Amino acid sequence: MSTGTVRLNNAVFYAHHGVMQEEHRIGGRYEVDIAMDVNFKDAALEDDLAKTVDYERVYAEVKDIITGNKFFLIERLAFLIAHRILEKESMAINVEVTVRKANPPVGGPCDCAEAIYTAERT
Repeated sequence: MSTGTVRLNNAVFYAHHGVMQEEHRIGGRYEVDIAMDVNFKDAALEDDLAKTVDYERVYAEVKDIITGNKFFLIERLAFLIAHRILEKESMAINVEVTVRKANPPVGGPCDCAEAIYTAERT
């Protein structure tokens, strides 16, 4: 079987996650990258969306998880996103999700903190 990768890069959301109460109250910027391995040969040959992942639908699922919840950890976000994609997108063989939190409260200058999670269809 041949595979390709479909990616969403740097999807940006404003949400309320973090260990500190202030993060839940004020919120912050979150960025998400998603890479989904797919056998999209038939989709490419037939120009048929039904034979690959629908990245518009994936984006909507990510948005729902990130903006519709408040969690302490970006690790939880990455985990939930990966498993939701595998649940909803039957063409995805595996998925890698990166969640970045801009300007994390670490006591000094830091562009972002990130969690990367990979899951595969069982």
